[in-house]
Amino acid sequence: MRMIPALPGALGLGLILSCGPAAAQQAQLIDAVKAMRQQLDQQRARIDALERQLGEARLDGVRGKGAATSVAADAAPPPGAVGPAPQAAARAPEVAPIFESPGVLTPRGRIVVEPSIQYGYSSSNRVALVGYTVIPALLIGLLDVREVKRNTTTAAVSLRYGLGNRVELEAKVPYVYRTDSTVSREIFTGTAAERAFDTSGKAIGDVEAAARVQLNAGGPDRAYVIGGLRYKSRTGRDPFDVVTDCQTRCVGENVTGTGLPLTLPTGSGFRSLQPSLTWLLPSDPAVFFGSISYTRNFQRRNVYRTVLAGQREPLGNIKAGDVLGFNLGMGLALNDKASLSLGYDHSAVDRTRQNGQVIPGSVRIQLGTLLVGASYRLDAHRTVSVSVGAGLTRDTPDVTLTVRMPFGF
Repeated sequence: MRMIPALPGALGLGLILSCGPAAAQQAQLIDAVKAMRQQLDQQRARIDALERQLGEARLDGVRGKGAATSVAADAAPPPGAVGPAPQAAARAPEVAPIFESPGVLTPRGRIVVEPSIQYGYSSSNRVALVGYTVIPALLIGLLDVREVKRNTTTAAVSLRYGLGNRVELEAKVPYVYRTDSTVSREIFTGTAAERAFDTSGKAIGDVEAAARVQLNAGGPDRAYVIGGLRYKSRTGRDPFDVVTDCQTRCVGENVTGTGLPLTLPTGSGFRSLQPSLTWLLPSDPAVFFGSISYTRNFQRRNVYRTVLAGQREPLGNIKAGDVLGFNLGMGLALNDKASLSLGYDHSAVDRTRQNGQVIPGSVRIQLGTLLVGASYRLDAHRTVSVSVGAGLTRDTPDVTLTVRMPFGF
């Protein structure tokens, strides 16, 4: 018997089939081979698509990551799986936190506990001139010169829970300790001697509750948009309940005393509601982020101020000014554990009103703060973050220092 040498590919298969007894069988075999090749090409296309998805997921998982980064990437398909794997909801990348509201949401079913401590220091000088001038630089009347130094330390515990892949709930309980030192040469006293007035206060602050929702899928080089709603109670010590050093009155005629509180409040005294919109844009190796918010302070009716003699001075209806705020920042990954963030935060505070009228002397306040923060991941569940803020306007605290250490389980 003559042996036919092995030939590669379709040529060898065609020669072998040509030796068969029936042309119909040859045609069927050829059709079967073509169908197998088509199936093989389809399988190769699926494998290529899965490899591209896996590569994008890995890139998304490390893009813009810093110390506390956790981006939800698509899980790799199990061995033997056919077809594309189901896509998980993408989450925004974390950066070193420098603003109050975090940008990244807690994964579904997980709990994050974040203890934090913040220290703020501010100083201001006030000079009030009451009189008239005869010639320039010569005043006949009285001077009220005050130098105020404020120290505020706030320890807080925040609890966040991932209600869904794109929904997060948060509760925050602060404890506030404040000290004020006022050096003044007071008006209406007729003395040139300076007086030091020290006061302090410590108690629970205003408890807050918030909800945040991720509005879109986002992704590499596509912005994540997160909507939020925060409610602030007035559980802290009310500024209208603390006793001032006035004997009978603090406003109007027959003022007796400085009007300074003997103990400092630890809350704002007003309930408020704050809607916000936050965005994060990953752009390897950086993450750009920012937000805009509006804080609505609710009016209080029939407010009284307490003075030394135990009397209550009626103030009527008080409406604290609403606050329009925005911030911008950039986060940069230094390595797989450390990251650095830079940002600017600005708030415009409207004037306070009493009985529907603007309080005399109340003006719009602009608060601008330059912030820098760093974050370092200790392990898979713990991260420590430090941020420092420098006030750029006169009404802003001179410096704020914040330390956070969130951990999840």
